[in-house]
Amino acid sequence: MASTISQDTSNVNEKPADTIDIEGRSDEKLPTVQIQAPKSLGAGSALALGAFGTTLTTLSLSLMEWRGVTTDNVFVGNFFFIAAFGLVVTAQWELSIGNGFAYTVFSAFGLFYAGYGALLTPAFGVVESYGGQTAEYNNAVGFFMILWTVFVFTFLVASLPSNIAYILVFLFVDLGFLTVAASYFAAADGHQASSIALKKSGGVFCFLAGLVGWYIVFHLLLQDSLLDIPLGDTSRFFGKRKNKAQ
Repeated sequence: MASTISQDTSNVNEKPADTIDIEGRSDEKLPTVQIQAPKSLGAGSALALGAFGTTLTTLSLSLMEWRGVTTDNVFVGNFFFIAAFGLVVTAQWELSIGNGFAYTVFSAFGLFYAGYGALLTPAFGVVESYGGQTAEYNNAVGFFMILWTVFVFTFLVASLPSNIAYILVFLFVDLGFLTVAASYFAAADGHQASSIALKKSGGVFCFLAGLVGWYIVFHLLLQDSLLDIPLGDTSRFFGKRKNKAQ
């Protein structure tokens, strides 16, 4: 019995390993304090791609003039508060975990949506500064879109060693931007029918890009819980070429 009580008393007097007894004797060894490193931030790609897909899909419906919708102003909220804000903020998370490519892509598309939203916002007076949707205005927007086409093309090339899903997103976005730019140039030249046809074609490409974006969102959300949806890895092909070059 005495031994049991003594053992229990020693257990009571024990202190957690992460505390320091400042009242103990000077010859006592201080317990080692184990400090765990903070956990790294999780990837936020699903949020960014969801914002990207939502905004691009709704815009594509307008470009294709579904149900007679031709005015894009109602999507300004998407451009500024979902796409621009969501993509730019999520990009910082990607940067914090060392994903430089995702940071660049998310930031670029977030800024694109902010800029495109500014063109459609009456408060900025962009259209009014040209005196309406004149030939000069259409040419200027065409320049805006064609330069973004070039920028997105760099993403397309850089995504080749990743997977098929990302390649398709950049490919469809690039084709969409290219045809939309062509539609503005056609409108500037007075070819209204061609402009509408090109704009609808651009809407189709953007719609497809949005669908692939949603596919990637499902992959990211379900891979750790239900199932791992394949994206079509392409890195092995470029790995073989790299090994041959070496």
